[in-house]
Amino acid sequence: MSDAAAYKKLKEDFVSNLSGGSVAEINYVTSVAAVSCILWAILQARQSFFEPYTILSFGVDFLLNIGAILLSTTLYANSPLLLSLFLILPAVVIFTLPRNSVRPRKKAKVPPNALSKSGSGQLSVLSTKPFLTTYRGSMMIITCVAILAVDFRLFPRRFAKAETWGTSLMDLGVGSFVFSGGVVAARPVLKERVVGRTTGRATPLLHRIIYSMRHSIPLLVLGIIRLLSVKGLDYAEHVTEYGVHWNFFFTLGLLPPFVAFFQTALRLVPSFAALSLVVGLAYQVLLETTQLKAYILTAPRTDLISMNREGIFSFFGYLAIFLAGQDTGMYAIPRNIPPRSTANPGAQRNTLLMTMAVWASFWTALYLISTNYSYGFGLSVSRRLANLPYVLWVVAFNVWQLFAFCLVDTVFFPAFYNAADAKTEKEAYGKATSRIMRAYNRNGLAVFLIANMLTGLVNLTFRTLEATPVTTIAILVGYMVTITAVALGLDIYDISIKL
Repeated sequence: MSDAAAYKKLKEDFVSNLSGGSVAEINYVTSVAAVSCILWAILQARQSFFEPYTILSFGVDFLLNIGAILLSTTLYANSPLLLSLFLILPAVVIFTLPRNSVRPRKKAKVPPNALSKSGSGQLSVLSTKPFLTTYRGSMMIITCVAILAVDFRLFPRRFAKAETWGTSLMDLGVGSFVFSGGVVAARPVLKERVVGRTTGRATPLLHRIIYSMRHSIPLLVLGIIRLLSVKGLDYAEHVTEYGVHWNFFFTLGLLPPFVAFFQTALRLVPSFAALSLVVGLAYQVLLETTQLKAYILTAPRTDLISMNREGIFSFFGYLAIFLAGQDTGMYAIPRNIPPRSTANPGAQRNTLLMTMAVWASFWTALYLISTNYSYGFGLSVSRRLANLPYVLWVVAFNVWQLFAFCLVDTVFFPAFYNAADAKTEKEAYGKATSRIMRAYNRNGLAVFLIANMLTGLVNLTFRTLEATPVTTIAILVGYMVTITAVALGLDIYDISIKL
């Protein structure tokens, strides 16, 4: 065996046959993002630290929103609570300092699709809330960090994807990416309902499917490009993750048309959450009552379907996650809950927080029932199968994350929710959101694609398994600086890349 072939085998073994870690530890590691958000919010709300946005502001922004996540998954992987304490202590100190008056500054650029352009005109029915930007931005950042960090020894093996059963940080990341996509996919549905109430007409199914294909085709093309590049470059791959030919871009590309089709079922099913549970339960029943589970886990790879069985059948679990995310977006995105409510902004904020807490508790309870051996069904989480416990875990985690970021918004940036016109709201949105988070959120899929390309470049040019801790951190910091520079550049030049 040649040296290159031996190293490829070593890399494949490095990410194979892993069993993950505990859900509690994953929660501790990911909570660093929320704690960093609190420190950022205190700096901004109390000291207007990021106004104007200088080189120093960028440095602190990068350290808080990217550096903290990078540290929590590497050097502080065994002590994430200590890292959170290091972030909380300065937050407490800064909070006790006198407020700093707002300095004259240039208005930060805000994505044109984020808020109404109508100057000081009437507020739109739907708004881009700061906590949604922060949530999607932090999810994208931790995803970008993990897809390269996993190839280094400094990244704990328990954080890498579990082989078949178990929970891990990267297992959660894959599902969270899909859930996040579902949240923003609620926006066109909400717009359609507003138009429907105005015109009395609903969008025909065929039109919805054609519209969804505009998003699907680029992703499917990316999936084909990734497949050809992996095979052509003899890149190390983990076959039991999705199969021989399947990859995550194929899963993402097939979700929009399926969701467009399932939207018709809302005439029979009361909500996207119910639809998600129907899909997840039906899939789990098939796994438990037929030979499907054994087929996915043990069947010989003799034809196209069996070669890609993990990707094909796990799609139904990801579909359930996407639908649950869409349901979350249906109450997280609208300005009012319920849509025609005339309650004051303070009451609306409290209603949103209570709604999120109730739904998060609901999904958590279902997860505990599905996995507990004493009073539940005793099922194990499997990202490879994308089974019901995996779906419920991902959804519960993400709704709690949204709740945490929404709570930070409510406490430190109430001006956004109290805005009386579009101009005031736009200014409040700029103040309440990190420039880096906005950039990652604005071009999320494009940033993810760039991260994948850089990950491949690093792995093709450097033996990651031989890197020392210092070298690992240096490479990861350089990698994240590069991605962030591209994301900020696109944002500064007002470029939105829609895939």
